[in-house]
Amino acid sequence: MKAKLIEIHIFPKFEAAFKAYPQLPIKRLRYLCELIIQTAKETQGVDKLDLGLKWGEPAFRSNIGSTLRIDWKSKNPEQYALYFQCSSRLIETFRLLYEPKLRFEGNRAIIFKLDQEIPIYELKECIKACLRYHEIKHLEFLGIK
Repeated sequence: MKAKLIEIHIFPKFEAAFKAYPQLPIKRLRYLCELIIQTAKETQGVDKLDLGLKWGEPAFRSNIGSTLRIDWKSKNPEQYALYFQCSSRLIETFRLLYEPKLRFEGNRAIIFKLDQEIPIYELKECIKACLRYHEIKHLEFLGIK
């Protein structure tokens, strides 16, 4: 889908959060940020994207979606993750559709190794579903084909 203009609001603490990360994880997390923003611009119904913090982690929230967070944690320094609302159907659906291409942690995250090549198509489908969650949560497989 062709990218469209959307309203993006970046809260001041969003950028400040990246200063706490080491160099390699920050590169990976910045790449995820770019991917999330690009995907939002390509996603039907997404007109607004807020970039802020939730639980001290960089977070993204669209006008029709669920919150998506990204983070790297020192207790697992070889990995980083996208976090989804654990009470949603997002991870359970992604697991059915994309395991083993994507690796999951419980009902809340997609996990990546720092040296891993990311499966872009599958990840963008997951991001789109999260960004549109409140409009698609009633659909079988969240409307993912």
